[in-house]
Amino acid sequence: MPVVETERHGPILVVRMNRPDRLNALNHEMRTLLAETWTEFRHSDTLEVAIFTGSGRGFCAGEDMKESLANNQPGGRRPAIEDPFMSGALEKPVIAAVNGFAMGGGFMLVERTDLRVAARTAIFEVSEAKRWLLGGYNHGHIANVSYPVAMEMALGFRFTAERFHQIGFLNRVVEPEDVMAEAMGMAEHLMTLPPASRVNTVHMMRQMRPEPSVALQRLAAALHDHGDKGDLMESRAAFAEKRKPNFKGWHDPQDRYRLPTLESTKE
Repeated sequence: MPVVETERHGPILVVRMNRPDRLNALNHEMRTLLAETWTEFRHSDTLEVAIFTGSGRGFCAGEDMKESLANNQPGGRRPAIEDPFMSGALEKPVIAAVNGFAMGGGFMLVERTDLRVAARTAIFEVSEAKRWLLGGYNHGHIANVSYPVAMEMALGFRFTAERFHQIGFLNRVVEPEDVMAEAMGMAEHLMTLPPASRVNTVHMMRQMRPEPSVALQRLAAALHDHGDKGDLMESRAAFAEKRKPNFKGWHDPQDRYRLPTLESTKE
């Protein structure tokens, strides 16, 4: 079975991640096939709206930890071609149909969609704090949620679909068996709009999304290097081996008090 499946419903494309035994974890093959699929969707003259979902009980568990360990490459290997969905080059709207777990990189896939339907049983987690030297500081910012909720997201706490609906991250929460029908209904609504109105409105709304400033991105880059980077692979090894991680933190314990600042990372 292909690790990415597609279905066409007139102008609507369903893109389904298909590694249910691994909760649709993102290995190199899946990343490459997704990049190819989104490229074909972008350049299609007949496809206008996409629904993005997963097979089995997970939407996407994020990074394939076992592949990362085998290749000694935290974060996994990216495809050789551009993925327009991830780069922001895709001009067409994408609706997430979140059928189950959306964790780490899987959460980031949901985050890049324009409209979001989730099963009531779906679970979400921003996982960077568990795998990198800096937690997912930008996700709550982009989602435009309050500071304590953004902090909760950044520190790797889990969220239910109901909670994310309450804070405005999700458009709809439905029973698991109704997820695809609800997403299809939203896609069909989009197809009733004049083509230019649909495309122009999506483009305008995307420009209005909050994003971290250049100065904050420079600080984040410095913090990604601030600590013992051996902890990156240790976090993945502990996950794969189902054991408690043995983190070191810093090469020099005093580095915890010598944090990079906005001033020190100023160009």
